[in-house]
Amino acid sequence: MHSPTDNSPDPLGSDTEAACLGYLELLTRGAPAEAYDDPAAHTTTPHAQSDTVPDPVPAAERGRQLALRIRAELEGRRRREAELTALFETVHDLAGLRDLDDVLQAIVQRARRLLGTEVAYMTLTDPERGDTYMRVTEGSVSARFQQLRLGMGEGLGGLVAQTARPYATQDYPRDARFQHTDSIDGAVGEEGLIAILGVPLLLGGREVIGVLYAADRRERVFEPEQIALLRSFAAHAAVALDNTRLLTETTQALAGLRAVNETIRRASDIHDRLTELVLRGGGVDEVTRALAEVLGGRVEFRERVELGGSGEHGRRADAAWASAVERSRRDGHAVREGDTWVAAVTAGGELLGALLLHGYAELAPVDQRTLERAAMVTSLLQLARRSAGEAEQRVRGELLDDLLDAAHRDPHLLRDRAARVHADLDVPHTVLAARLDPADEEACAPDEACAPDEADRQRLWSAATHLAATRHGLAATRDGGPVLLLPLTGTAGGDGGVSRTARQVAAELGRAAGGPVTVGASPPVPSPATRPGAVAAAYPEARRCLEALSLLGRRGEGAAAEDLGFLGLLLTDTRDVAGFVRRTLGPALDYDERRGTELVATLDAYFASGMSPVRAKDVLHVHVNTVAQRLERVGRLLGDDWQAPHRALEIQLALRLHRMTGALG
Repeated sequence: MHSPTDNSPDPLGSDTEAACLGYLELLTRGAPAEAYDDPAAHTTTPHAQSDTVPDPVPAAERGRQLALRIRAELEGRRRREAELTALFETVHDLAGLRDLDDVLQAIVQRARRLLGTEVAYMTLTDPERGDTYMRVTEGSVSARFQQLRLGMGEGLGGLVAQTARPYATQDYPRDARFQHTDSIDGAVGEEGLIAILGVPLLLGGREVIGVLYAADRRERVFEPEQIALLRSFAAHAAVALDNTRLLTETTQALAGLRAVNETIRRASDIHDRLTELVLRGGGVDEVTRALAEVLGGRVEFRERVELGGSGEHGRRADAAWASAVERSRRDGHAVREGDTWVAAVTAGGELLGALLLHGYAELAPVDQRTLERAAMVTSLLQLARRSAGEAEQRVRGELLDDLLDAAHRDPHLLRDRAARVHADLDVPHTVLAARLDPADEEACAPDEACAPDEADRQRLWSAATHLAATRHGLAATRDGGPVLLLPLTGTAGGDGGVSRTARQVAAELGRAAGGPVTVGASPPVPSPATRPGAVAAAYPEARRCLEALSLLGRRGEGAAAEDLGFLGLLLTDTRDVAGFVRRTLGPALDYDERRGTELVATLDAYFASGMSPVRAKDVLHVHVNTVAQRLERVGRLLGDDWQAPHRALEIQLALRLHRMTGALG
């Protein structure tokens, strides 16, 4: 048995040491498992070399060397495992991002973290300009650097983009391998970068879409493992970028398709609604409402291009609108005037009006076609309305012609025909004769007739027929001008209602015709259906009243005989003396009856005495102050102008007629 104090070699110990060293050497070499069954056969014991006798390396030193190699290998593997883990996590995170800016920012952040550098950034290729531009940075402080562009082959990044190969430098400012330019070197110097690593972002192994960089502000050697790691990450990042781009394009395409689909749906909706309006005979107001709901703007229909603006601004606006409508009619399409789109409404070359869509500086083509289609529908509705109006007006005109010409029509038949045009011939009416007068008759030569032209007469006739339809009356033409039979509403057919109706008709027709329209009215016709002949008898009185207004210089006014004083008494067939006296002296007669005074007698004495209060007091046997007080009271009752020549004449005539009717009982 071997003694511990024995200095002779221990064969067993030597074998054990050799086996341990053999196993360590097998580990460092990465030998297969079967080699560990006989380590001596697969290992060699190194010796220190000398000129004479080989001297074996001490076992302890050899073991240390092998252990350090194994440790370095394990450290490297752990580092690569950590890097791969970080790489996989990064790729997983990138796969969850959808916004392009978020993906780009995440790529440079993870690249900086993977390599532990101070700065990371990315440039993308610009196919149109043929260079690359800085897209996103992490850790950068220089605005000039963040706006840098690199031409192909320029600097480290331009060379990477051109060759599709990675490049690294531990000292870029002094590295002669790269093409230095003032712009690149100035930006890199301002950022303070020294060591730079750049790898291409490749799609399909050939297309370079950008360059990914990691950089430090000090000298640094980028190890091959780090370059390989960044290349792997760049490959995944390129795929993530392409996927995000495709997703963005797809999303935009889907949004575009949704917008187109919505536009088509709106166009289909308005088409269906407009078709339904035409089929059921809707109105233009319904077209504008439907169009406003679909297009979202304010829509209106103008029957006339002229806006009627006042002043210089109004005239400029009129000219602009007229020009826009004319362009639309000529081109057959909607046109823009300011922030309003104009679509002319035409039929057979005739301009019926225009549809105006307000509040749109720009209009999509499909919406423009929708506006044009609505203009076509509006023209159809306008033509239909015109045809219906013309047919209805023929009925109204024929009915009024029969009332004027045939005094013995069957009342029941008249009522039935009137009901078809919503007229009621059992209520009081008045006959009105109208005439369009020259706006400035003084400008007419003495030997010239200032008669309105055909267009003026047509406007007056259109206005008259429209007025008859809206007031549930009748209209026809006689003696070159329109004749209307209108109901008297709210006045029980009183004379005051006739005068008011005449004034209203004159004003409305004048506005529509664009010139002064004079209107003469007949006394009330109590029930045209019951007494058809009364209409025929009333028309001459309306004509005489019209002529009297012209002779009196009251063109453009509307009046009845009751408004013409004693002249009106002569114009009427009824010779309503009591009515004339009542209209002229009524307030004074009523005052005498209520108070027992003698105002009418004082008036008679005053005019009989040559309008002298002194002589009148002798006739009346009263004091002159009493005469003055009575005349002051008359002025308050009859109006301050009662002594004007025309009023004085009417009052004197009324006084004489009053005496005569009193004498006759």
